[in-house]
Amino acid sequence: MKKVRLSGKELRRIGFPTETSKSLAKTIISKYYKGSTKAEILDLLSDVIKNQDNYENHQHFSGLIDVFKSKPKQAQEEIKLRSTPLNYKIYGKKEIEESPIKQMDVAMRLPITIKGALMADAHQGYGLPIGGVLATKNAVIPYGVGMDIGCRMCISVYDLTVNKIEIDKTKLKQILLDETRFGNDEFNIPMEHSVLDREEFKEIPLLRSLKSKAYSQIGTSGHGNHFVDIGVLDIIDIENEWKLPTGKYFAILSHSGSRGMGAEIAKYYTKIAKDLCHLPKGATNLSWLNLNSEEGQEYWLAMTLAGDYSAANHEQIHLRLSKALGEKPIFKVENHHNFAWKEKLEDGSDVIIHRKGATPTGKRVLGIIPGSMATPAFIIRGKENSESMNSAAHGAGRILSRKAAKQSVSKKEMQKYLSKQNVTLIGGNIDEAPWVYKDIRKIMEYQKDLVEVVAKFTPKIVRMAK
Repeated sequence: MKKVRLSGKELRRIGFPTETSKSLAKTIISKYYKGSTKAEILDLLSDVIKNQDNYENHQHFSGLIDVFKSKPKQAQEEIKLRSTPLNYKIYGKKEIEESPIKQMDVAMRLPITIKGALMADAHQGYGLPIGGVLATKNAVIPYGVGMDIGCRMCISVYDLTVNKIEIDKTKLKQILLDETRFGNDEFNIPMEHSVLDREEFKEIPLLRSLKSKAYSQIGTSGHGNHFVDIGVLDIIDIENEWKLPTGKYFAILSHSGSRGMGAEIAKYYTKIAKDLCHLPKGATNLSWLNLNSEEGQEYWLAMTLAGDYSAANHEQIHLRLSKALGEKPIFKVENHHNFAWKEKLEDGSDVIIHRKGATPTGKRVLGIIPGSMATPAFIIRGKENSESMNSAAHGAGRILSRKAAKQSVSKKEMQKYLSKQNVTLIGGNIDEAPWVYKDIRKIMEYQKDLVEVVAKFTPKIVRMAK
């Protein structure tokens, strides 16, 4: 049956007062009323509006009634931005297009902004550019965190000969097909995880409506640039943290996030922020939530849960693959991007640091910066650089939009290129082809003051969404 789409105009016409209430209503309808017609849905929602007391304890609409009956916020005057942006450091400026710099300039004019930096892989995003790092005073920007909250990298390294990749390629490809899921594909029987038992799923109405989606998608990866790769890790640093000999190791690298739950959290709380934070046109996607407010505290709990859920996804991805290999990893490295942290600046001031597509690089903190399906990823060690607020790039960064990428070359030509690089691709589309990204080696050169390279990963078998 065709999915019913409700517009904000239709909901406003029957009495929905705010973007927050409209967003929650859409979430509830899409989740629980898929078989209903638009007329039936609008009649139901009209009844919810007119007879709110009857729905106070309703299994689906009780959270919506809480929103209706909450104390209305006083209308705010438009918030004034600074006349000029605060100064901020740009890494690899000649590699960055004008649009993400303009976005960062707007973010640096917000009255809540304390400090910022733009990473060398920067490209345009919603609100804060991808590759943007922003420190704010007691406020969090949902679109400063991003849609895929807690998007994460994870690598497991095994005591296996790297020759196994060529010798057992057919078997390894089948393991990836059997033990990983991408996009809308899910496991018939998802694995249990304690993150799904968290109290936030009971206490926060939006999360209550998203729990079944979170359960069905756990242990899976998304569309786009998410991947699970089998490849060769070359440990370069003789003083590595694992006290292992330098040389080549069998490894599995994954990139995934908080799936549909994270996206719904981002959209829902951005609409709340826009209700409460009246910014000028061109800056509205940078609307924020004060962390002293109920809404800000609720978003922080939801964001934290989404980040922990992302970590659980990777835990299960690597657990399934390790079990199929019959091996336990000798070490793992993982890190978030698309998240906000409570930290201190070098002067001791407390701030919220948004890293939207940026890797945390505190003193000796390990992280992973990937390239593309045919270029290396790097395990890095942070240098605690205050100018970048202990941050570095989170990848190579796109230079072609998905639409432009699809017009650039055929899939057959991409496969030919990958074959020359000795890369086997399962799934994947030309909008993720290696040439749609910047040169990861150049990106690493621009951030020598931020990180040092501990090891280099070369992908050999790449699994992505179809």
